[in-house]
Amino acid sequence: MKIFEEFESEVRSYARNFPRLFHKAQGEYIYDEDGKQYIDFLSGAGALNYGHNHPVLKKALLSYIENDAITHSLDFHTEAKRDFMEVFRSHILEPREMDYRMMFTGPTGTNAVEAALKMSRKIKGRTHVVAFTNGWHGQSLGALSMTANSHHRNGAGITLSGAHRIPYDGYLGDQVDTTEYLDKVLTDTSSGVDLPAAVIVETVQGEGGVNYCSKAWLRNLSAICKKHDILLIIDDIQAGCGRTGSFFSFEEAGIQPDIITLSKSLSAYGLPCAVVLFKPELDVWSPGEHNGTFRGNCHAFVTAKAALEHFWKDDVFAKEVQEKGKYIAKRLDEIVEKYGEGNFNAKGRGMFQGINCVDGEIASKIAREAFSRGLIIETSGTNDEIIKLLCPLTIRQEALTKGIDIIEASIKKVCAGIEEIPEDTCYFDEVVVQEISS
Repeated sequence: MKIFEEFESEVRSYARNFPRLFHKAQGEYIYDEDGKQYIDFLSGAGALNYGHNHPVLKKALLSYIENDAITHSLDFHTEAKRDFMEVFRSHILEPREMDYRMMFTGPTGTNAVEAALKMSRKIKGRTHVVAFTNGWHGQSLGALSMTANSHHRNGAGITLSGAHRIPYDGYLGDQVDTTEYLDKVLTDTSSGVDLPAAVIVETVQGEGGVNYCSKAWLRNLSAICKKHDILLIIDDIQAGCGRTGSFFSFEEAGIQPDIITLSKSLSAYGLPCAVVLFKPELDVWSPGEHNGTFRGNCHAFVTAKAALEHFWKDDVFAKEVQEKGKYIAKRLDEIVEKYGEGNFNAKGRGMFQGINCVDGEIASKIAREAFSRGLIIETSGTNDEIIKLLCPLTIRQEALTKGIDIIEASIKKVCAGIEEIPEDTCYFDEVVVQEISS
């Protein structure tokens, strides 16, 4: 580990929480150099919804590489991009009666957000964008101005501008509909809130603490945007690609936003890929007006296409995710009731859930204890007070059960002071990498 201490920047973070040298991974499991097995409830911060090295995706990628096919393409037309776009339209957009153009940006989520902000301002001729408390949209300056977390905002080194911050759903309590407040300040010319070009929102605020908005709140927000001629951007970078139980996280609200940003699990294999979807009438770009060297990752197109064909050809996979989400919710509610002493609460949707431990130090202790027992799980929220579950959507029931058992045992030890470690919550004794059959 010496090279990392001596040569890598102090900015590294995950490596501090999980100080092992990792060697290989398959499905929901990751292994360190000593062969020790861990259940992965982090999943690349949501970039590995289909687990590590899924055999169907791996086969498609290896075949493509072995044929000396195009790797890097700028925005050239390639077979890989064509095939991905055709399958995305036939498997995702058309069944949902969605008519959108597709724009490939730089390879990260923050690149997609930057493009969405830029085009919104270009279309509407306005400078400001409404963002929400506890929102997270990226680390480059435009996206960072929409991000609420002060720790990350303060790292910018300059004043961040261009955002009006509005309370998210539930921020002022369950009885306050914050969309009414937004409508009020947009209607009142003396509110001090200029008419924005767009509103950008996550339906589930992952980094902000697994806060989620209600269907009614999201529908109201959509209606207000239409009323005031404002573009609605849904940042579906972490909550999309099936995480909440449908491909897009906003589907159950019955809305169709003007602009959608996708990244993280879009490639399905952890390969960098980001896309902005927008209504055809919003395509006001001139050639080359927004570009990026790595906006044509053909390897990502190959695995993304394979995932869409394998998982999203019908609603079977979505229903499996929904059932796992119900199981997670049931287990977390039971854990909170047993050990939360009335302070903890479970929150989230689908397979995007967590436990609010109120205190960041407590949550960090629980995460460290879980790691010692063979589970990789992170914290989120303003003070890292949330234990956040981001296990692969493909996780097998045995591993899902065992992972949550480890969470429960860790909470029991940290919060109830019970030292006993049940045999079935320790490291796995045997290390066996098994191929996933589905």
